[in-house]
Parts: sequence; structure tokens; C-alpha cells
Amino acid sequence: MAGRGCLLLVLLTFTVGCQPKVYLMPTPAALQTGKHDPFAVNPDQDQTNRVIVAYATNRKGVGSDDDRKYVTLFDRNLRLGAAQVRIGSEKDNWIDIYGLSTVNKRKGDIALELEVTKELAELDSDNPIDELSPEAGLFFEKLNQALDGTLDKDLIIYVHGANNNFYRASAQAAQLHHFTGRNSVVLFYSWPSAASLLRYAVDVNNARRTVPVFARLLEILGRYSTARNIDILAYSAGAQVLSPALALLRKNHAGENLEELKQQLRLGEIYFAAPDVDFRVFLENLATYIDLPNHVTLALNPDDSVLKFAARHHKVSRAGRPDPDELNAEETRWVIDASRKMPLDILWITSETIPDMSRGSHSFWYSHPWVSTDVLVLFLFQARPAERGLAEYEGEKGGRVWYFPEDYPEQSSRAIDRLKEKNKAIK
Repeated sequence: MAGRGCLLLVLLTFTVGCQPKVYLMPTPAALQTGKHDPFAVNPDQDQTNRVIVAYATNRKGVGSDDDRKYVTLFDRNLRLGAAQVRIGSEKDNWIDIYGLSTVNKRKGDIALELEVTKELAELDSDNPIDELSPEAGLFFEKLNQALDGTLDKDLIIYVHGANNNFYRASAQAAQLHHFTGRNSVVLFYSWPSAASLLRYAVDVNNARRTVPVFARLLEILGRYSTARNIDILAYSAGAQVLSPALALLRKNHAGENLEELKQQLRLGEIYFAAPDVDFRVFLENLATYIDLPNHVTLALNPDDSVLKFAARHHKVSRAGRPDPDELNAEETRWVIDASRKMPLDILWITSETIPDMSRGSHSFWYSHPWVSTDVLVLFLFQARPAERGLAEYEGEKGGRVWYFPEDYPEQSSRAIDRLKEKNKAIK
């Protein structure tokens, strides 16, 4: 018996994996001047260094429901719950964290710790989505209460990339929620990544197997959440889950009325940050579902060093570092037309136009203050690139991309002022 216990301990240590620290991302540029303070918008928010985010996962779980641990093993069932993440140390209070979240430079790193993981429900993959268990009903009751109590009525889903464990996904989601001024409800989706670069092939396989599970989650959220829109940010290999899942969702409902389907799913902003997915597959998927969400954003760095490695592994370029020569004339024309006539925005994220960004940056969406500002403005205002202060560039063949102008901080500040006034007028 003792031998079995030791074996189980070794197994859990291996499958849960070590958890390198996540540190608070740099303060977005818009929050550094004091002019724009999303934390001051909602006077009813909890002023604490604890953040609660919802989660969904198809990792297998171990331990009690009140102290759940999730391992690398794939499962077809969905598990829903809430995670509490602490920003900073036990001694840090809200004033400390607020100050560190609105300054240009900090004296040291601020660690994020996953304190509590509470699983509320497990959804059997064989059960129809119109049959909701009491436990799942409680999860959606709490989720909808959170939506009722926040200023932003959209639900933001964060889908992590490869080389990630449950903790890292929770911490990234927590800081995304935090820097919205805690005005948005964030749910992170943790698929069974092995949390090791040496096991990247495992991640690719598990991402592929997760596609129908995630597509089912989107249908369930559309059915039972009260979110105005469901926005999704997929980072890196998270695109290997999101991109085909959206295409699958569209194919599964191909014969249905499009407007009714859009109202049912309520897919809003779809943001691919440095997507690690085959370039041509990404475009094939996009062509299938482009009429489903409100908008799709492709944020890419043509010099992305991580995706250079991924391209070698897959032997084809990645959507986040695309090789246009892989496309034939018809495919090239489709991309050009999509960038101008369809709800697709292509963001050109490069060190040539963004100061202090490393040339091969893969993490730009949260690690660079300019780009993180743009992400927040996009989700909080559902604004298009020109409305957010980005500049347009037209390629030789007519394709359109957007880039950060050299005076982006000033442009984005004025853009935020205009968007605030626009929102007041709408209300």
C-alpha cells in the first residue's frame, strides 16, 4: 500500500509539473500617466490583492473539490470552477497593489500565487447540453451574478498556449482581469498542456483532442451565461484549440439560420495573439467561421523567435509568423479581400515600430505596455484599430495591416477619451 502511495505521489508530481512563477505584467501604457484609471471607474469593486477568475478545463482532476489539482491527462469531460489568485505577498494590501499597477517602473517583481481552486461542476461529454446538473446550474448562477455586478457585460475567455500548467493559466487570466480595472469577468480555459518544451508534441496532440470539448463549452456558455458577448483571447498554441473549434462549431450548425446562430452563441471579439497554428489551416478555418463572430484580430510578429522554432517542428509556417509564399494566388487574394472587406484585423507587431520590444518577442500582448493597452481597449470598448489609435498600412497587393505609430501613447490616450464619450452617448 505504501508503495502504491509513493507511486501515486510520483505520478502526480510528474503530471502536475513544476510551476514557475508568473509575475505581474508591466503596467499598460494607458495606466502609467494617471489620466486613465480603470480601477476608479467602479466604486463597488473589492479593494484587495486577491483576484477571482472562473475556469473551465478538460484536464483530469485530483484531490478534493475545495482544493483541486489538475494534471496533464486529457479528458472529454468539462470541469467548471473558480480560482483565487493573490497578487503580491500576504502583507501587500490594495493600496500597495494599486500603486504597483499604475507606475511605469517597479523596483522588483510581483509574484502571482494560486491560492484556492474550487471545482463546482463536472459536465459529462455524453450528456446533451440542454440537461444541466444542479452543480453546473450553481456555477452559472455565480458566473451570471459576477456579470451582473460588473461594468463590462462581456465574458472574456483566455486560452493559454503550450508549455503551460493550470497555475500559469490562472495567473495570466487573473492579471488580464486585474488590468481591466477588474471591470470584466474573465474565464480561463486550461487544456492539458504538459508544461514542458520537451513535450511539445504532447501539447499538439492534446490541443487537437481538445477541439470538440472547447467547441461544446462555447455552446454551453452561449446557452446558459447572460454575457452580452463572449470574447476570446487565444495565445500561441491556444490557437490550435480555438481556430479549429470555431470552424467545427460553424460546420455543426451549417444548415441553421446564421443570424439566429449568432444570437445564440454571441461571439464577440476573437483575438489571436502570436498564434501557433499552421498558417494555411488557420486561413481555412477562418474562411469557415468568419461570418460567426463580430470581429477577428490576428496579432503577429514576423520575427517571432518561438514560432520560428514551431515552424521547424511542423515544417510549415505559423499564423503568428506567416510565410506568404506558402499560399497560392487564390488564397493570397482571399487574405487581401478579408483584410479589407471582412471582419478581420491584422496587427503587425514589430520592434521596428514599437520601442523597447525585443525583436523576437512572442509574449508581446502582455509583456509590452503599448500592445497590452491595445488589447485592453479592444476588449473594453469593442473598438476597431483606427478607433484605438493604430495606423493603417496598405501592402503592394492591396492587403491592409495595422501598426503602432511612433506617437502611440498620445494617440491611444486621445482614442480612449473619444471612446469614453462615445459610450456615454450610447448610454
